[in-house]
Amino acid sequence: MRVGVPSEIKPGEHRVGLTPTAVREYVGHGHTVLVQSGAGLGAGYADDVYVKAGATIAPDAAAVFAGADMIVKVKEPQKVEWEKLEPRHILFTYLHLAPDPAQTEGLLKSGAAAIAYETVTDARGGLPLLAPMSEVAGRIAVFSAAETLLKHNGGMGLLLCGVPGVPPARVVVLGGGVVGSNAARMAAGLGAEVVVLERSIPRMRELDDLYQGRILTRYSTFAAVEEEILKADVIIGAVLTAGAAAPKLVRREHLKQMKPGSVLVDVSIDQGGCFETSKPTTHAEPTYTVDGVVHYCVANMPGAAPRTSSEALGNATLPFGLALADKGLDALKTNVHLARGLNVLNGELTHPAVAEALGKTSVDPYGAWK
Repeated sequence: MRVGVPSEIKPGEHRVGLTPTAVREYVGHGHTVLVQSGAGLGAGYADDVYVKAGATIAPDAAAVFAGADMIVKVKEPQKVEWEKLEPRHILFTYLHLAPDPAQTEGLLKSGAAAIAYETVTDARGGLPLLAPMSEVAGRIAVFSAAETLLKHNGGMGLLLCGVPGVPPARVVVLGGGVVGSNAARMAAGLGAEVVVLERSIPRMRELDDLYQGRILTRYSTFAAVEEEILKADVIIGAVLTAGAAAPKLVRREHLKQMKPGSVLVDVSIDQGGCFETSKPTTHAEPTYTVDGVVHYCVANMPGAAPRTSSEALGNATLPFGLALADKGLDALKTNVHLARGLNVLNGELTHPAVAEALGKTSVDPYGAWK
C-alpha cells in the first residue's frame, strides 16, 4: 500500500504521523511511504533521515494525498485536508468528531474511511492509541498549571510545591484514568496536595495502593465535586467517555465561588471540554480568564513535546497501522478492536457514541458493536 504522511497544519502542532523508525517498519512490510518535505522537522526529523529509512519525499500535501491510499496523521484533518480526501483513502489519525460537526460533515462528504486513534480499543477495555498522548497530556497539565499559577501569568501567585512553612497548592484531578493518574503522579512528585475524584472504586484502590496515601481519593459525586472545587487552587479536568462529548463537571456559577486566580486545566478540551466555560486555546495564547479563574484549554497539549509525543504515539499505532497497510479495510474483519476505531465509512457514521453525540444514526459494517 502507498502510505502518506503530510505535515501537521494545526497551529502549534509539531508532531508527525510516522517517525523514521516507523517508516522503516512500513517499508520492511513492502509498502511505499510518501512523507511531505519538512513534516518531521518540528519533532527533530530531517528529510534525509526519512530518506535513509526508505521514504520518498513529496513536495507538498497535495502530492501526498494524491499519491497515497492511506493517510497517517496526528491531529484531526483541517478543512483544506478533508477536501483532499477521496473514497479510496483510509485516514488514520485522531478525529474527536463528537464536538466537531464541521469536520464530521467534511469526512462524510469525502467518502473516505476514517479510523480514529481515540476509539480503537484493546482486550482490557482500554484505549491503547489514546493512552500515550494521555500520559503526556496529564504530565504537561501539571507543569502548565504550575506556570499559570504564577502572578505574571494571571494566577494567584502561588508556588505549586510550596516551601518549608508555606503549604503547597491543592490540586484536584477530575478523573483517575490515564490522564488523571499521570497528572496526580506529577503533582504529587512536585509536592502538591493532590485529590483525585473518580467513580471506579477498583481504580481508587489502585491509586491508594500505589501512592500509599500520598494522594487522596474521593468518590466523584455532584456534591464531592462542588466541595472540592471550592478548596482547589488547581483543577485538572481529565474525564473521558470514548467517542462522546465530555460531561460538564464545573459550571459557570461555580467560578464565582472559587479562589480568585485559581487555575482550570481542561485536558478534555479535544472532546468538548469538561468545564462549561472551556473553549479551545493554543500554545501561543494558552489562557483566558472568566470570573477571576484562569482557564488553560490548549487542544493539543502533547504538541508541546513533539519528539517524545511522536515516538510514543508511533510505538502505539504501529501494529494497527501495519495491519491496515497490509490488509486494507479487511483488517477490520478480524480485529474488533481496530474495527471500533472506524468512525466514518462510505459517507456514514460507524461509531454509535459519535453518532449519538452528533444527533445522527450509525451503521455497523464490521459487527464491532454487537
